[in-house]
Amino acid sequence: MARADLLLDLVEAERRGDRERFKVLVESVIAEERANQHHLLADRLSQLITTTGQSVHDDHAVAMRDLIHEVVPSRRLEELVLAPAPRRVVSELIEEQQRADLLRSYGIEPRNRLLLSGPPGNGKTSVAEAIASELTLPFHVIRYEGVMSSFLGETAAWLDSAFEFARTRRCVLFFDELDTIAKERSDEHETGEIKRVVSTLLLQVDRLPAHVIFIGATNHSELLDRAAWRRFQIRAELGAPTRDQATKFFERLSVRLGGELGFAPRTLADKLAGASFAELEEFALDVRRRLVLELPGGDMRRIARERLETAAARFENDRELEASSSIRASKGTRSPQTRKEASQTT
Repeated sequence: MARADLLLDLVEAERRGDRERFKVLVESVIAEERANQHHLLADRLSQLITTTGQSVHDDHAVAMRDLIHEVVPSRRLEELVLAPAPRRVVSELIEEQQRADLLRSYGIEPRNRLLLSGPPGNGKTSVAEAIASELTLPFHVIRYEGVMSSFLGETAAWLDSAFEFARTRRCVLFFDELDTIAKERSDEHETGEIKRVVSTLLLQVDRLPAHVIFIGATNHSELLDRAAWRRFQIRAELGAPTRDQATKFFERLSVRLGGELGFAPRTLADKLAGASFAELEEFALDVRRRLVLELPGGDMRRIARERLETAAARFENDRELEASSSIRASKGTRSPQTRKEASQTT
């Protein structure tokens, strides 16, 4: 059964005639019933509060699969190599959700909106997965290609549908490349359609109940609309690994992959300085893959040396391309200094 306080709030909202509050509370009840495996009851409640009266097993549910993809989390927080600040805020978010009843007994809701920013390949998706894994919650990923429509006016409608789906479930809702949707509305180069989409996103984020953990990720936080940026109660920057972090990462990779990687972890970290976590992992997998294919006489050190030569050149080229892309994307947006000043006011 739903919490007693939730039922009391539900009755009070109906007594006041507050239909919007009533619907939000019913969505919370649905989420709790789903968490308790009472799917028939949850489906029936969902049917009753929808405007169409259709079952969640109808064509609307089929359409949801094009908008939201459920992923089985494969990461744990303890496995991730994070700087102290991001690890602290992520751990706090998890603890608040795990002890939500205690917070609510004091009239406080747990935080549920997290923005992850930083260059690609440094763990934004992994952190989101780890949060879902630690909380044993479904991990739903909003499909960018499903939300964005080539037809004028439909993008906002699809965005509405995606959030409507999530509100009745206890889940982690992940939106990668958030800057593609939540662009700065003051940018004179953006169309009215984008501005309507941003306004829709802000409204939907505001309506999310505390049992839905919304995680946005962006490679370009400076492109986000200021109002969208401020919607997130928690913000964490995930930068490229330091040498110490890269060393620890290679140590864990060696254990996970079942053997050494040709050079000591510290040596590899020094030689691949500046590479992202994703690039470090791809290097390690490439070395082990080649070794397996050359068994039984594979020379691990030679393979690692060859891969280091090609990896260093490729990583440098990738970074130049990313820097060039960032410069083009940043034209017409506020400077990082302006965004820093904005962050100090939140």
